[in-house]
Amino acid sequence: MSAPPAKGRLVVASPALEDPNFHRTVVFLLAADSDGALGVVLNRPSDTTVDEVVPHWSLHASEPQVLFVGGPVQPNAAICVGRMHGIPGDAGVPDIDDADVEPDGYSPLIGDLGTVDLNRGPDDIPVSFAGLRVFTGYSGWGPGQLEEEIEAGAWFVVEGRQQDVLSPEPDHLWERVLRRQGGWLAVLARHPVDASLN
Repeated sequence: MSAPPAKGRLVVASPALEDPNFHRTVVFLLAADSDGALGVVLNRPSDTTVDEVVPHWSLHASEPQVLFVGGPVQPNAAICVGRMHGIPGDAGVPDIDDADVEPDGYSPLIGDLGTVDLNRGPDDIPVSFAGLRVFTGYSGWGPGQLEEEIEAGAWFVVEGRQQDVLSPEPDHLWERVLRRQGGWLAVLARHPVDASLN
């Protein structure tokens, strides 16, 4: 039985999912509740560099320093996920675990990951970053839609690791995430891209 979708978890495309927008993708969920779910695809790097679009953030971008295709919804919109550097509360950085404190321009997600307001400059946000990724577009599901797709076998829900979000080797993320689950999901990681070659 798969875990339910929740913020911070990954939804991993089943080999049976043929939608070209999601074939062999790993989606990091930014939100999942009764209103639906929203996430970004972690393993679709583009050829466009971060420096071309938001040059003031390029020094903080993780390798590879390119925009990632977050999903088919609103492809002209940008979402940024950053990893906070250091320990909250140090060097004047507010403790983001305190529910009453949220630094302007940074919204905590899980652990030291949060969304970053790209309209602000790095010096305008009272958080230092150990890395970030910029996504064009996002993946979205209406109320109950993702759960229905999971029930139909299109997706597997697994616990994410913070290093998945900023992986320097996104092209191998689908196989890596499935392999570490063990059991039959690890077996699926060896599924050929073209099933007719099997």
